[in-house]
Amino acid sequence: MHIHPLINTTDELAAFTARLAEHPFVAVDTEFMRENTYWPELCLLQVASIEEAAAIDPQAGLDLTPILDLMVKNKNVLKVFHAGGQDLEIIHNLTGQVPSPLFDTQIAAMALGHGEQVGYSNLIESLLGHSLDKGARFTDWSRRPLDKRQIDYAIADVTHLATIFPRMVEKLRKNGRGAWLDEEMERLADPSSFAFAPEDAWKRLKLPSRNPAVLGRLKALAAWRESEARGKNLPRGRIIKDDTLGELASHPPKTQDDLGKVRGLSAGWRNNDIGARMMAALATAKPLEGDDLPDREPRRPGLTKDGVLVSDLLKLLLKIRAKESGVAPKLIARTDELEALAAGVRSGLKILGGWRFEEFGRDALNLVEGRIGFAIENGKLKMSRIVDAPVEETV
Repeated sequence: MHIHPLINTTDELAAFTARLAEHPFVAVDTEFMRENTYWPELCLLQVASIEEAAAIDPQAGLDLTPILDLMVKNKNVLKVFHAGGQDLEIIHNLTGQVPSPLFDTQIAAMALGHGEQVGYSNLIESLLGHSLDKGARFTDWSRRPLDKRQIDYAIADVTHLATIFPRMVEKLRKNGRGAWLDEEMERLADPSSFAFAPEDAWKRLKLPSRNPAVLGRLKALAAWRESEARGKNLPRGRIIKDDTLGELASHPPKTQDDLGKVRGLSAGWRNNDIGARMMAALATAKPLEGDDLPDREPRRPGLTKDGVLVSDLLKLLLKIRAKESGVAPKLIARTDELEALAAGVRSGLKILGGWRFEEFGRDALNLVEGRIGFAIENGKLKMSRIVDAPVEETV
């Protein structure tokens, strides 16, 4: 594979991108910094085909339009990432769109027996038989100039990714599991994962109470903080920390002067502009009502004591089936689905349709409805059929 020098002109980037567009897939990775900013700062963009690879320097003043168009507009080229959530977020911030079509090798690894959330280094070592150089992983990627070792380290991620991707696809094709990943990739590409209104920021916080008035104040304060952080391009915690936000929602100050008594705020909040803006936001707070109130157990029906035991048996069954099939349990079923099945839900569950039903759902339904049970044979735990009866998909 040909490795280019660092690309730092628009003409070089346009030519490189034109060649990439001739290939069925490209491997993509980014280096960024976000310790001191709200928005992640893109410092380096690495891309590789099976023939060539390069690192692109966004800080060189070049126009990124060619490569960004390849990411979000060219539907003929598959974009391959590993654990690409933050990479996708950066591209979404720059374009308002998510790369499409896309493939995440970390998710694919779950279907190939590599476990849940396998690290990139471990995946490379497993598939290629050698370890990665980790010497530059703590680089401040915003500093210039970057030396050759740093650039080589960054590019190596996509050259290895371009090598392992075809091998993973071949394994998925042989074991018939490629279609299993379609739903997961669609979820990853959902733009709503990366764009949310400030008014929804409170939903990402640990709730201090279920009191409608407290939650209403938390919603107003979280929206205010989100807008402040975005406008100043500062991390949320630099504006005000989560626990302080919760304290203010639970025990609201009556006047701005009272802010000087709040733990986590400096005395300056008594009379500064940001304190005034926060008090103004707090004054708009209204108690949450009806559907806006969070459930006590989101999406989970209440379980009786027996239901908890049944849920535990389902988790055991999931562990057995996942081990037998070489698939990460997380890819097959989530805990809330197991609890719902144990509580009597029989519709709307992913495990009751498609490949999940064949791999796990049928036996799970048989278990909770008493048609199969666990037995010990020669010291090993096995499933024992109690009643023979056909079970069909319900979704």
